[in-house]
This record gives sequence, structure tokens and C-alpha cells, in this order.
Amino acid sequence: MHPDLVDISQRDSSILLDIRYATSNNIIGRPLYKKSVCYMHCHTADALIRVQAMLKQQNLGLKIFDAYRPFAAQKALWEAVPDPRYVADPTQGGRHTRGTAVDLTLVDALGQELEMPSGFDELNHKAHRDYQGAGMRALSNRETLERAMQKHGFVPFATEWWHFDLQGWETYPPIDEKSLAAH
Repeated sequence: MHPDLVDISQRDSSILLDIRYATSNNIIGRPLYKKSVCYMHCHTADALIRVQAMLKQQNLGLKIFDAYRPFAAQKALWEAVPDPRYVADPTQGGRHTRGTAVDLTLVDALGQELEMPSGFDELNHKAHRDYQGAGMRALSNRETLERAMQKHGFVPFATEWWHFDLQGWETYPPIDEKSLAAH
């Protein structure tokens, strides 16, 4: 295993996981990962732990859908959705392949997802950060998530309310951890 990759559950078990690419409940309709494990760069994990601690004070928390993505998984997603607004071309070195991107949402104290403007991986205008057509609760929840993530060093992605990059992500090299290709 690459020395910079960590399993977030080993660092903070209060962060919930719903690793969609380990299931068929995703944009390609089949699992890309064999196990529901969430790896990410250790710097990403440290920042997320700070976000989680802040959210706990508001009786909220995080649920992660995806983070580090091996090159083979990135390639499969690109082949299914070759749209750079939503999926990175693997030949360009994706954000997820660096371990610095995370897809997530907010949950309440009971672990229930809060309403957002769209579903995860709903790849259309409702997912965009500037979309204002959702209800006030969904827009407020999206704003709460965005403020918390930005406060702890994450940059929001314009076309996906759930996607955040660790600030400086472009300085991290892609990691092609072949041992995790079907993690």
C-alpha cells in the first residue's frame, strides 16, 4: 500500500461511509471496488477529521461516497461518462487518483442524510453549486457543507455539490495503487 494512503475509518470511525462504487448504486450500475473501504491521502484525512469535529458541535456529521480512486476505476468511469464537467479524463491525472478529492454529504446526529439539491452522482444542472432551484432546506444544507469544508482547506467543485478537493491538490502526484485496483 502506498505510504500516503490511509483508511479514514481507521482514523475516525464516526465518519460514515456509503462507498457507492463498491455497489451497483452508482452512475455505471456495477461495482468498481470489491470492498467498501475508503482510502485517501493522509493530509485529506487529517483535514476531514477537523471538519467532522466541527460538524459534531452542530449535531451533524459526514458521510463519504468516494475518495481515492485507483486509475482502473477512473478509467472505467471516464469510459461510461466521458464528460469533463463530471468525470476526469484519466490521461490527464484525475483529482481522485491523487487521494485529495472526496465525495460526501451531511448527515444528522442519527446518521440520516440531509436533503441536498440533487442526489449523489446526479450529473445534471441540479448538482451544480450555483443551482438555486432546490428548496430552502436543501440549499441551506449545501451551504453548511460547503462552509465547513472550505474552513478546513477544501475547495468546492463547481459542477458537483458533493465533490471537494484538498487545497493544493494539483501539487500531489497521482497514485496508481495497483493493489487497490479492485479494493
